[in-house]
Amino acid sequence: MAELKVLFATSEVAPLIKTGGLGDVSGALPAALRAIGVDVRILVPGYRPVIAQLVQYQVVATFGALPGFPPARLLSGTMVHDVPLLVLDCPVLYQRDGGPYQDASGHDWADNALRFGLLSRVAAVLGCNESPLDWHPDLVHCNDWQTGLTPAYLHFAQGSAPSILAIHNLLFQGNFPPATANELHLPPSCFSIDGVEYYGNLSFLKAGLFYADHITTVSPNYAQEIQREPLGFGMQGLLAMRRNELTGILNGIDTGEWNPAADPHLAKKYSSARMAGKAANKQALQRRMGLNLEPDVPLLGVVSRLTHQKGLDLLLEIAPRLIELPAQLVMLGTGEAQMQKAALELSRRYPGRIGAHIGFSEDLSHQIEAGADLFVMPSRFEPCGLNQLYSQRYGTPPIVHATGGLADSVVDCTPETLKDGTASGFAFLGMTAENLFATIQRAIGLYRNQAKWKVLRKNCMAKDFSWQRSAEAYRAVYLKVLGRQE
Repeated sequence: MAELKVLFATSEVAPLIKTGGLGDVSGALPAALRAIGVDVRILVPGYRPVIAQLVQYQVVATFGALPGFPPARLLSGTMVHDVPLLVLDCPVLYQRDGGPYQDASGHDWADNALRFGLLSRVAAVLGCNESPLDWHPDLVHCNDWQTGLTPAYLHFAQGSAPSILAIHNLLFQGNFPPATANELHLPPSCFSIDGVEYYGNLSFLKAGLFYADHITTVSPNYAQEIQREPLGFGMQGLLAMRRNELTGILNGIDTGEWNPAADPHLAKKYSSARMAGKAANKQALQRRMGLNLEPDVPLLGVVSRLTHQKGLDLLLEIAPRLIELPAQLVMLGTGEAQMQKAALELSRRYPGRIGAHIGFSEDLSHQIEAGADLFVMPSRFEPCGLNQLYSQRYGTPPIVHATGGLADSVVDCTPETLKDGTASGFAFLGMTAENLFATIQRAIGLYRNQAKWKVLRKNCMAKDFSWQRSAEAYRAVYLKVLGRQE
């Protein structure tokens, strides 16, 4: 069978530019696809950090006459794992201080519709007969609202490859005033309920959901949740209508970077077969966060955005009660000012029991995964989530709200699941502080039984969350869309 060729269009890609999970996926999934024989190439805007990290690139195309858009060039280079990179170079749109979507003060760029309209338009050009490249993709893989117009442009182009749209978080939809459709030279006929129109506005995401040949999202359970309220965020009717073209595929993790047996950030490396290093990492974490060196007191870890979505308000509410169990708590993250203030206040009120670091720290995030006994992740909704996957790999059972990817990746510990080897954490339903507290109590109860605790940790570390598993599932979707057999 001929090699499968895929254009992977994205607004961010780690390690070149990243604001969240989309960047991680865009960095890891294409590499995993290439490892199983898919010829995938990444299209990404030429932000200042991306251009700065490009080496030995060449100009492979120019776009001087795309209606409604400023002139641009296409640069070709490679990134880590030797994944070919196509960089959309348009300095007037992308070469700015600040982030990919917002300025330095946190406000959305006023011309985001034009910035990501161009990205979508060029992705469509490369996926149809207009392409100036010798390489022609069999399929265009779009990601989130920033490339959501690509399937619409492809729909109205000649000789178009099919497209899929991957939803990483349905909450972000790319909605703009209705005049934007004309400014981006979309056909007037597509501005309707059967097209790009969404409550009177142009929605990039709605365009992708309507026109893409297939839709994927980042966990099977989230694929079900977004077909109804409240997590459909207004798109649930369309998604339910397209449920036969909707597939949930759980994200993977970089098992090279997240590997307790080889992690350079840790005080002592360890593995499922040699767990002694876990205690050394707990002590090192206690020292770093100013906690009492109490080896037998369970240490709860958090690495998260401090936001309402992540459910950290519930954890902060019950923190004083957790101390009485007894337990210790370490928190790393940034987010809503009120939650940051509350976390720091708890650390001042309970020195030696609670430690908080406001900010981002790569090494501390690894040290929390390794040094904590339990990892707390009570998200109100979570399309996929990664930290619960890291936690299991590090033998740190997660405590999660059973939603989205958390429900797909964490099996609640019961006598039955512990016995059959599937248990890998603790899950609760019903977003209340009492339910979270009761689940933490239940987890600590098992922690006191060291024989059962060892079994649970080994179960966690035996799970396969590699990107290869996810890549195989995406390849199967590609072949399905193309009507190809293995």
